[in-house]
Amino acid sequence: MTDVSSAAEAVRAGDLVVYPTETVYGLGADALDPDAVERVFAAKGRDRSKPLSLGVPDADAALSYVRPTERAERFMREFLPGPVTVICERTDDVPDALTAGSDRVGVRVPDHDLARELLAEAGPLTATSANPSGRGSVTRVADLSEEFLDGVDAVLDAEHGPTAHRTHDDGETPGTESTVVDVANDEVVRRGANADAIEAWLRKH
Repeated sequence: MTDVSSAAEAVRAGDLVVYPTETVYGLGADALDPDAVERVFAAKGRDRSKPLSLGVPDADAALSYVRPTERAERFMREFLPGPVTVICERTDDVPDALTAGSDRVGVRVPDHDLARELLAEAGPLTATSANPSGRGSVTRVADLSEEFLDGVDAVLDAEHGPTAHRTHDDGETPGTESTVVDVANDEVVRRGANADAIEAWLRKH
């Protein structure tokens, strides 16, 4: 299996990588490169009208690519890293290809050491599940189809990282997808992991 440095090199070459998160395995490419983003859409067979999220290593890094409201930034610092995608206004550095032309983008900071190491070394990545659109998300590398892997250049398996990187002993991720929240509009767009705590925060703040 690939190590973080090799996966980061693949990203810089415009290639696709599979990486573990605290939810499911993700499919990553340079989120600021429209051509790389297009390769993600092609690999997933995803409708180009459906935007992809932006993965970064921490909330501070996110501020280079989004302009959150003051309340949204407080939310991000409370819940990131964690299984939540926060929708914010994007900066001009984020390409239309990623957001399907929207002026907003979902931001992810995975609560997974291996994922954040890759994000810190490779820069912002696409944050989308590593599976063809319409099929179930993948929680183990062994469940990635050969057809899907044909379009992928590097695979980071949590099982083969140091113990601190492992979600479970066999590299399996929990499987519950992130909660998607639009803090500015007080809306939970998709309920997922930690949704009750997120909704409680929105009511309180």
